[in-house]
Amino acid sequence: MDEILYAREASIGVDEFIEVLRQSGLGERRPLADTDRMERMIANANLIVTARKAGKLVGVSRALTDFAYCCYLSDLAVDRQYQGHGIGKRLIAETRRLAGPESMCLLLSAPDSIGFYKTIGMPQPDNAFLYKRER
Repeated sequence: MDEILYAREASIGVDEFIEVLRQSGLGERRPLADTDRMERMIANANLIVTARKAGKLVGVSRALTDFAYCCYLSDLAVDRQYQGHGIGKRLIAETRRLAGPESMCLLLSAPDSIGFYKTIGMPQPDNAFLYKRER
């Protein structure tokens, strides 16, 4: 596999974000047809870590953090063609590193991704609570 470049980016294009979500399978749980909402998701995230191959976005971590106490990793997506090569694990590691050692990192898993998070050894809390989206 050619070299994958990882970087923190201030923003990414909405079209490439939508495409990597679609290609990862995560798009089934995101409002991909609502471009305005997708643009707001990017604009209001303050920690975006990307994985690119020859400039093409093949993986993304989109998070909200205060860089001091908490980090919510809202989207972790890797194009299916590139899954199984450690990209997701590396995106999580980079997100945690950039959020800082004082920050916890919270991620809500899609049902079919729970096995991945268990495989990489991500701790699973039993003390979380959630109000689901109204739309």
